[in-house]
Amino acid sequence: MTLLHRVCPEQNMARFYALSLERSLFGEFVVIRLWGRIGRRGQSKTESFEAEPDAERRLHKLAESKRRRGYVDRA
Repeated sequence: MTLLHRVCPEQNMARFYALSLERSLFGEFVVIRLWGRIGRRGQSKTESFEAEPDAERRLHKLAESKRRRGYVDRA
């Protein structure tokens, strides 16, 4: 699981973005995204892929996109 966050007290911003790669009951590879304000439930979205490399590429692309927008890895 990749957990990213972006906190800026001046803007009252405290966001999280979580990404995970899992396998569904039907054998597909699923990228699961969770995002929202830290301390809240947030929203989610899933994308299914037949091949694991495709799902991994999507996961890395999403993570890099968020890092470019100021999100950092949660330690």
